[in-house]
Amino acid sequence: MTPQDRILDAALRVFRRHGFRRSSIEQVAAAAGLTRQGLYHHFQSKEALFRAVIEALYDGALAAEIAASDVAEKAGKSLADILASQVNARLRHLIGSFDGSPHIEELFSEHLALGHDLYQKYAKAYAGQIVATIERVRRRQRLVLAPGMDAGALARLIEMAMHGVKSIYPSMLPADDFLREFDIMLRTLVAGALVPSPRPARAAATKTSSRKKSGDRR
Repeated sequence: MTPQDRILDAALRVFRRHGFRRSSIEQVAAAAGLTRQGLYHHFQSKEALFRAVIEALYDGALAAEIAASDVAEKAGKSLADILASQVNARLRHLIGSFDGSPHIEELFSEHLALGHDLYQKYAKAYAGQIVATIERVRRRQRLVLAPGMDAGALARLIEMAMHGVKSIYPSMLPADDFLREFDIMLRTLVAGALVPSPRPARAAATKTSSRKKSGDRR
């Protein structure tokens, strides 16, 4: 573990325990086994440190999302199962980072106030990952999207569904309830976005010919 990773790990523990407002650089330095000046060598302020913690969490969530998608795809899962696994892994990583903290609402609020640009940056990255998954699985499994629907539109609907469920569970807690309801919405969207694949013309012609020959024999 690098010195900076050790600091971020210590900072997350301090923020979980005390919240953002009641945490201090001194507390983080002590938890990381550094002096106050030693910590300032890496981060110039508590705000900068908090932003770095949030960015590390977002990075970890993206990595968890990619890994979960890869596992589900290799297992030959359906598009709905793959997307559910992918987004579930991302959300569980983010939820688990602050789960159990008595200051979770404050931490979520501060992360939007101090890291809104990070939120927007990673929202685009997450959406891009969903689009890439839809396109990849659609081609591999020869899926057909409904008229007027494309990978980008489906990805936007999935993210909108997530925000809709978050309006009921602002802190995404209790996690199991939040994830269960979001999973239902995601699967409903995917089911509505797909249409039956057209039957290959050759197969249809062969079937018609077989029926005709059978009728002739009669």
